[in-house]
Amino acid sequence: AEKSPSFTVSPTKQFFHCFGCGKNGNAIGFLMEHAGMNFVEAVKDLAHTYGMQVPEEEVDPAERQRAAERREHQATITDVLEQAATAYKQHLKHAPQAIDYLKGRGLTGDIAKRFGLGYAPDGWRSLASVFPDYQAPVLVESGLVIQQQDEGSEEKRYDRFRDRIMFPIRNIRGECIGFGGRVMGQGTPKYLNSPETPVFSKGRELYGLYEARQAIRDAGYVLVTEGYMDVVALAQLGFAQAVATLGTACTTEHVQKLFRVTDSVVFSFDGDAAGRRAARKALDGALPYATDVRSIRFLFLPDPHDPDSFVREFGADAFARSVQDATPLSRFLVDTAREGCDLATAEGRALLASQARPLWTPLPEGVLKTQLLNELADLVQIGSHELQRL
Repeated sequence: AEKSPSFTVSPTKQFFHCFGCGKNGNAIGFLMEHAGMNFVEAVKDLAHTYGMQVPEEEVDPAERQRAAERREHQATITDVLEQAATAYKQHLKHAPQAIDYLKGRGLTGDIAKRFGLGYAPDGWRSLASVFPDYQAPVLVESGLVIQQQDEGSEEKRYDRFRDRIMFPIRNIRGECIGFGGRVMGQGTPKYLNSPETPVFSKGRELYGLYEARQAIRDAGYVLVTEGYMDVVALAQLGFAQAVATLGTACTTEHVQKLFRVTDSVVFSFDGDAAGRRAARKALDGALPYATDVRSIRFLFLPDPHDPDSFVREFGADAFARSVQDATPLSRFLVDTAREGCDLATAEGRALLASQARPLWTPLPEGVLKTQLLNELADLVQIGSHELQRL
């Protein structure tokens, strides 16, 4: 234990100070720094915690009531999901095949506990033992239970997740908002996600962001991977600053959320064709946020490696060097623009100009955009102002 405190809070002066990193501020600033919230989110979170209403200009009373009801409904859903997460963790303790699978992937009990990993039993209605009212609508609304109507108009309900390793997905406040379930054998789909619900949207959430917050600050960057197992395995191997998209392409909402936590993002992809396609989509999502003070890089691992297998074969130092040497956004953008272009011909240069436009247009105004326009214009062999007018 520390002999002298490195972090102090003064209730009377209403501020915090970290002697380790030098950060200080009030309660709102703490939530913005620690939880990656923006100002409005931090204010609303504090108000909700203490049962206060944030005043909003010219809000219709009926709309305010509807908003309060939505928040209450969302809280009910997250409570149900937390109960399920607790049950899945308990099931894991009594599922030797699931424990053996995780051990086979090199995971320890400590890392499983850190991420709250669990196991969904191979039964159609296992959650009935957790929720005695298995017919409750909230079980369907939360995505835990599937409801179907057969030809005889008889309603059928059954658990969505069965015989899968369970990865709870948490929002930036640490609330369970959904799950990812992975098969242990050759079944399909390999990963099964919660459906879209009032508290969960794949296009906005990132797996592991809540757990990785402090590690991201310590490392100075966030590593975006392609799967849940990558995140957990990398944390096991010393790279706890990893997060993953939820089986969908990286969106502008994902990138915006990442830049609330750090100014440096490294996207990691497999080196195959699918990895290249995913990288292009991540590039599109990142372009609007590529300001002069942010770093965006792209790491392509040699086929057939993913981050987990690369670290195990070549070591943590080799992976850290690969991250350091990752392709900067500027280089990846130019390489993408000139793909398939024969720059020795006028036609090839014209094609480059056409392919470059949707890439440089979303960039924020600044030095980076100016430099990229100049480089692209040189390749096309016209002036940068002419390139912009095309």
